[in-house]
Amino acid sequence: MVKVHESAMRILSGSDSLTTYQFHTHTAEHYFCKVCGIYPFHRKRVTPDHYGVNVFCLEGFDPSGVPVRATVGAGMK
Repeated sequence: MVKVHESAMRILSGSDSLTTYQFHTHTAEHYFCKVCGIYPFHRKRVTPDHYGVNVFCLEGFDPSGVPVRATVGAGMK
């Protein structure tokens, strides 16, 4: 996932195939493809003006230059 400000995010196609999942406070939005189930992006509760984008869903994007950060999921809030 790469953090992108909402002003720089554009969905060019396929928005009709997206669905959202919300839990707990129903503030964060997790988007999924209704056809294949992939998780292309989300909007976090703590940074609602940014999207977290799964770069492996972007056509023609080379993720080799994106820094990788190790994370222990259980410690994330």
